[in-house]
Amino acid sequence: MTSVPSASPALTIRPRTPADLDACVSALALVHAHSRYPVDWPAQPAAWLSPPLLLAAWVAERDGRIVGHAALCRGEDGDAAPRLWAARGGTVPAVCVNRLFVAPEARGLGGGAALVERAVGEARSRGLHPVLDVVAADPAAVFYARLGWQDLGLVDQRWGPDQVVSLRCFAAPVSVERTG
Repeated sequence: MTSVPSASPALTIRPRTPADLDACVSALALVHAHSRYPVDWPAQPAAWLSPPLLLAAWVAERDGRIVGHAALCRGEDGDAAPRLWAARGGTVPAVCVNRLFVAPEARGLGGGAALVERAVGEARSRGLHPVLDVVAADPAAVFYARLGWQDLGLVDQRWGPDQVVSLRCFAAPVSVERTG
């Protein structure tokens, strides 16, 4: 468990455990009501937080309450961000940062950036390059740009027979190895 240096001393990022899922769903419900993320509420939110290709997941905790979440998952067929990363000449295989959210009352404390940093570090430790997508109209797109993520482009994706959603795809900044 690590403290987030730029955030409240009571905010920590740690690996998610199975016992955390109910609290993660509760925090996700607050985010959905406030920010419409996810766009469509999942029929089984705990399962949605644990997709089949999940590699790792973390929570942000403040004063003993889970206030944020992030996951790292292998890409699925049809995922736009890994496809765009490869098309741009990404030589390292992509992995998706997803299921990222911070409860409204905990925003601005550095938890979102700390969750992203943890996911990026894990991806790189596995020899993978982190990518993600976000609904284009979502203010989170500005957040990723502020963190230095590269805008890979805009893709329209069909989410069911009657819904097409524009997604903005991003790739984490390419890490520079230090020498000497």
